[in-house]
Amino acid sequence: MEGVKHAQIIDISLSPCISVWSIGDGAPEETEKRDDSQRSTLFVEKPQSGSVSGNITFIAKVEAKDLLRKPNVKWFKGKWMDLASKAGKHLQLKESFERHTKVCLENKTFNFSKENYAGNYRCEVSYKDKFDSCSFDLEVTGKIPLASVNGDGQDDAGELDFSGLLKRREVKQQEEEPEVDVWELLKNANPSEYEKIAFQYGITDLRGMLKRLKRMRREVKKSAAFAKGLDPAYQVDKGGKVRFMVELADPTVELKWYKNGQEIRPSTKYIFEHKGNQRILFINNCTMTDDARYYVTAGDEKCSTELFVRDPPILVTKGLEDTNTYVGERVELSCEVSEDDANVKWFKNGVELTNEPKSRYRIKVEGKKHTLIIEEAAKNDSATYSVMTTGGQSEAKLSISLALEDQTVRLGQEIHLKCEISENVQGKWYKNGQLVEASDRVKLYHKGRIHRFIIASAAVDDEGEYMFVPDSGSLRKICTISHFSDPPKLHLDGLGENNTVTVVAGSKLRLEIPITGEPTPKVMWSKGDKVCCYSGRIRAETYPDSSCLVIDTAEREDSGPFRITLKNEAGEDTALINIKVVDVPDPPQAPNVTEVGEDWCVMTWEPPANDGGSPILGYFIERKKKQSSRWMRLNFELCKETTFEPKKMIEGVAYEVRVFAVNAIGISKPSMPSKSFVPLAVTSPPTLLAVDGVTDTSVTMKWRPPDHIGAAGLDGYVVEYCFEGTDEWIVANPELTDKTRFTINGLPTGSKILVRVKAVNAAGESEPRYHPQPILVKEVVEPPKIRLPRHLKQTYTRRVGETVNLVIPFQGRPRAKVSWQKNGSPIDKNQINIRNTENDTIIFIRKAERSHSGEYDMKVEVENLVDKATIDIQIVDRPGPPEIVTIEDVWGENVNLSWKPPKDDGNAAITGYTIQKADKKSMEWFTVIEHYHRTSATINELVIGNEYYFRIFAENMCGLSEDATMTKESALIAKDGKVYKYPVYDDFDFSERPLFTQPLINTYAVAGYNATLNCSVRGNPKPKITWLKNKVIIMNDPRYRMFSNQGVCTLEIRKPSPYDGGTYSCRAVNELGEAEVDCKLEVKGKSFKSFGMVPQ
Repeated sequence: MEGVKHAQIIDISLSPCISVWSIGDGAPEETEKRDDSQRSTLFVEKPQSGSVSGNITFIAKVEAKDLLRKPNVKWFKGKWMDLASKAGKHLQLKESFERHTKVCLENKTFNFSKENYAGNYRCEVSYKDKFDSCSFDLEVTGKIPLASVNGDGQDDAGELDFSGLLKRREVKQQEEEPEVDVWELLKNANPSEYEKIAFQYGITDLRGMLKRLKRMRREVKKSAAFAKGLDPAYQVDKGGKVRFMVELADPTVELKWYKNGQEIRPSTKYIFEHKGNQRILFINNCTMTDDARYYVTAGDEKCSTELFVRDPPILVTKGLEDTNTYVGERVELSCEVSEDDANVKWFKNGVELTNEPKSRYRIKVEGKKHTLIIEEAAKNDSATYSVMTTGGQSEAKLSISLALEDQTVRLGQEIHLKCEISENVQGKWYKNGQLVEASDRVKLYHKGRIHRFIIASAAVDDEGEYMFVPDSGSLRKICTISHFSDPPKLHLDGLGENNTVTVVAGSKLRLEIPITGEPTPKVMWSKGDKVCCYSGRIRAETYPDSSCLVIDTAEREDSGPFRITLKNEAGEDTALINIKVVDVPDPPQAPNVTEVGEDWCVMTWEPPANDGGSPILGYFIERKKKQSSRWMRLNFELCKETTFEPKKMIEGVAYEVRVFAVNAIGISKPSMPSKSFVPLAVTSPPTLLAVDGVTDTSVTMKWRPPDHIGAAGLDGYVVEYCFEGTDEWIVANPELTDKTRFTINGLPTGSKILVRVKAVNAAGESEPRYHPQPILVKEVVEPPKIRLPRHLKQTYTRRVGETVNLVIPFQGRPRAKVSWQKNGSPIDKNQINIRNTENDTIIFIRKAERSHSGEYDMKVEVENLVDKATIDIQIVDRPGPPEIVTIEDVWGENVNLSWKPPKDDGNAAITGYTIQKADKKSMEWFTVIEHYHRTSATINELVIGNEYYFRIFAENMCGLSEDATMTKESALIAKDGKVYKYPVYDDFDFSERPLFTQPLINTYAVAGYNATLNCSVRGNPKPKITWLKNKVIIMNDPRYRMFSNQGVCTLEIRKPSPYDGGTYSCRAVNELGEAEVDCKLEVKGKSFKSFGMVPQ
């Protein structure tokens, strides 16, 4: 505690303002709750609640034995108001230190307590990471006599209080305003006035204020889950720690905390604590982002609150000072606040001043310093100026006095000087530093604020410097009295013709005009009705023997006649001076590109609307690629015309051009760029123009595209023709054709025409390509000829159910006739579709049948000429089973079989047979021989003691027959020696209803990867297996594959999606009954890891 060895007492006297800034009595439960478990208790003695009708003092004692410096102590009223900024006459805050007890004393004293002082107060003490706070209440009873409140201002005045020197005025006793509840005021106010009320009563958190207003209208319902809920709102300083606590009725209920709807997870910032039924949340190092809505859920119930993070109030560290000055002087009123770039409001006589561009008042902010600037003070600027922040305010008076003006008078005229200062302040007049006393010639008058100096008849000796000095000595007003004898005169000999002065725009003009006159004449410069001031860009400067017109940066608008006027008591003189401001010309209008070639264009433009006061000498032209930012100049000699032809551009690249105008002053700004254009060239002529066909009324031409197309591409072709002997070319296609073949219709039979073709693109039409010979419009007879494809010259084979689509091209003109027959009879068009065109015929069978097999005859006729072709179509199918299969002989382990070929070979040659055997006990068939060509075979290596049946399938190019022929008798493979006689047993009944030996299990599948469901079943006869999804039978769905082998049933789901999830069932049915098992399939994302699952 070496840093606080001496007691420090703070006693600041201000007018009582607690009631003005009060925002309502804060209830104790609304005060901020802190973490008591992690704070050190700093208070030795806490302030106690009290009820008074007069002065009261609250004392807080802080243990300072272990502290290295003075702790930070703050006093608050309710939740919002920091009382440090309200200290004054009726509220004193004092700090002291007791050496012998090592205790800091914090005193707060209310003098003449008012009823609106009542409420809840809080004292907070902090030192580094230690913090402690306590709350207490003040209740005010009775009323305070007005005499004790309204003093004359002298009892509390200090040594620097000059209020006793001011003139006393009668002050009407104002009725004491009742205490204002700011929340009731806000509830009844218009929302547009919320911001004004918040600033008046010190509320900085507007968002929190609006939320609290909204909550005030809600009805609070008693919670069944919370024995004690959260407070409606909490407040904490920025960087501090806050504690939320709820008490549960049932401690087993799961509790979750939320901030603005997002669940809060435990971290170093958010700490959770359980104490019995209490659930506590600590938020450390609070920032402005923690200013939010919080709520806690317990089951289906929710309890919410609002946390307000408060910035420290802005204090006025250096107040405004009273200022006296003269009319026309620059005035600066400055103050300093506790934070950089803080929100500060300025007021003039209680009316807020704004920093608008057109306002006479300019507000300047430099860090913590705020300055109100008045450039040229006027008489009406005299007022009381105040500055207000969220934590303090300051005010000062500005007095503007009229200055004495220099005078020039004639000899014998009256000299009358007038001075205006503060009311009832005496002063003295001086001439050239000598005191002037009243006499018969000199009359001195004083009435109120006006002091007058009058000499009835001026003499030569009266010339000099006069000064008025008030007795306070704070101001001095000086003026000069002089005489004249010479009328004013302007000397314009140095100006040019017609008094014209030329200046280049942007440069500074200083026009000095010599003047004479005694006394020195007054000079006034004006342009039209506007008088030139002595400051600004255009200003007048006056010297004893000359006057200057100064234009800092000449502009075109400054051109015109300026009038200079000299005036004194002897007369006046005036003259007009023409100022001509010349400048570079305006930019021309954006140029227009009127014509485009392969690497050139033609551009035109209009001259600029304003030549800058100097004739246009020419133009510079620049171009650039559209995607580039670099402009390139095209002419280094001025172009005198308003048209130009840029060359050497790249075809297919977009360009822009612009123009500069040039006069004697310089080069204008560039014009706006032209619309982008692309240099393009026409294509080369089409190639290989030839006749493709001729009829009696039409000619068909064909050609190839041009060899060179270029960047403009190819839009299409124009076909033109003219009759032989004429020069009139007729356009055959009104619209461009993009094909390389075109038919010219409507031609007279027997005429001859010439044909040409042009290629067209964005650059225009190419050179035409002519057909070298005239073309006779008459159809040529072409004998028919069928061009049968090679694969149709042999038998055309297709399987039953396949599609037959044959295209047979042919030649023949004109009007070839095509006909078809099958096996010598006309074709049934209901079964076989025939479509004919000019150049081919198509035979189409959508689904072939064996009845469609046969020979199809095609005939093409042109007049009397005929051409024929035959197509053999064979529709094949699988064969029938072989005829009777017999066991010819059995010996040892061998059996000899024989059979007859099938009656139906499927319209194709039999390519072999497949032989299978089956043991009589199991009757499961096994293939013994495949692709066997004979009709008898010997089966070897049979098991002795077994009895076998045999069956045979026929095979052709379509595959095996659907059915097989089985031997009627079985073949017994007996042992050598004595024949054993088997005992006779009754047949065992193997019949069994279906039974699942392995059920389905619930499965998780990954979307996009095949999934399988497996189970096993037994039963006799062999049960029929059916798969179901969500109790619906799965049938003919390509996404599912079903297998059954040796009683194991498998369902494969190909690349499942989430929609394939559900309940899958497997049902087994035979004649003895049925059984069913099911499982659930859930389809997840791409990988198991993303879902935290392991595949089953």
